[in-house]
Amino acid sequence: MRQPRPKAVRQGLPKSLFWDLLTFEKLMTNQVIHLIYWSGLGFIALIAFGVIGSAIGVAFREEMLMGVLLAVSVLVGGFLVVLILVLLWRAFCELYVALFRLSDDLHAIRRATDAEAAARLSQTRSDHERP
Repeated sequence: MRQPRPKAVRQGLPKSLFWDLLTFEKLMTNQVIHLIYWSGLGFIALIAFGVIGSAIGVAFREEMLMGVLLAVSVLVGGFLVVLILVLLWRAFCELYVALFRLSDDLHAIRRATDAEAAARLSQTRSDHERP
């Protein structure tokens, strides 16, 4: 595995951002997941507004008390569906964040293991060179 470039070589935001886009030394998925999460919540908010609109439409279409009761049931059922959608969307996005953090942790463990193996190798070489 190729060693990452030292931080001192990469100076400045545009050069660093450009380098990070070309290589996979720093994963940008966490930031992208945040954007996807908020856009998904915006879409779910549009669904919630649609539920409100449909409940109001049902209430205006039916002029009797039955129409109002039906509108309330549409509103409550719709908001329960929206709540479930929000919870599922949050769990889905957290799953992706956890998977990418797991990848970062495995990368750190690999670097530590490689450094430990290199230290052992240099120690055994120095032990063999002693008279």
